[in-house]
Amino acid sequence: MAHIEEISPKDVERKIEQNENTFLIDVREDEEVAEGMVPNAKHIPLAQIPNELDNLPKEQEYVMICRSGRRSMNAAEFMKERGFSNVKNMEGGMLNWDGELVF
Repeated sequence: MAHIEEISPKDVERKIEQNENTFLIDVREDEEVAEGMVPNAKHIPLAQIPNELDNLPKEQEYVMICRSGRRSMNAAEFMKERGFSNVKNMEGGMLNWDGELVF
């Protein structure tokens, strides 16, 4: 299993505020993202991640997001095993996010 670095929700918020070139991917299901997403995140449900990898640059920094951090960790490990070297998991998922939400 690939080692995945965790990043705190506060650090994710800082990256958004500083316009860092980080690609945020929310792997939750449609009904979950309807309750709000992290600003600038792209919604790719977990089951679609394998089909989307060819459309994503491997050298990009990615932060994976889900409700609690478990599904996003699985997605991050999947990506890392396929050559994405800079993939992080947002610690605690949306349950720990107190920042702005977009709908």
